[in-house]
Amino acid sequence: MIVDDHEAVRSGVGAILRVDPSIEIAGEAENGFDAVALCLRTQPDVALVDLRMPDTDGIWATERITAQTATRVLVLTTFDSDDLIAAALAAGAHGYLLKTTRGPELIQAVHHVAADRHVIDPAVAGSLIAQLNERQDTRPATPLPELTGREADVLGLLAEGLTNQQIADRLGIGITTVKTHVGALYDKTGATSRVQLGRLGERSIDLPRHRNGRPAHPA
Repeated sequence: MIVDDHEAVRSGVGAILRVDPSIEIAGEAENGFDAVALCLRTQPDVALVDLRMPDTDGIWATERITAQTATRVLVLTTFDSDDLIAAALAAGAHGYLLKTTRGPELIQAVHHVAADRHVIDPAVAGSLIAQLNERQDTRPATPLPELTGREADVLGLLAEGLTNQQIADRLGIGITTVKTHVGALYDKTGATSRVQLGRLGERSIDLPRHRNGRPAHPA
């Protein structure tokens, strides 16, 4: 599915993707609200979503698409702000590409995201990594906040690089429940991306454990 408020962009992206006979365009939407409705109706494997659209933006749409469907979101935008990249990934996006991406790379990215792999445009990857490293180097290590047992479970699996759906399958809970726990982790830790949550999760392996193997946090 292609989500963009400009018809010319939707047409151009569609023309590029149709070059690959294994890719089928399930539909198009011009705003976030229509995108969510279309995903619920057609269940596409991948949604290419712009970030800046009228009424309901791409971050809003990404959060709801990833929470309510199995569709994976690949952001396709002109904006390379670190804050927007972090917000999109926090909302559940599997990838972030700029609209300057060449056709073959866009097709390849769609296949990667459909296969549950993550894609970051090389033009923004360096800046994102540098920002995360800078934060890691300049911030003193702080104690993890108190987490419930289930929040600690989710945090640990985030550290393994699992997606929300994979975490839901591993823990035997609904994906909406996983999204709720991930949201709580963002609120409690102050993290701004899944990468930061994953780093916190790596520290959680040193926490005391109950007899059932869960971290010793209040439920």
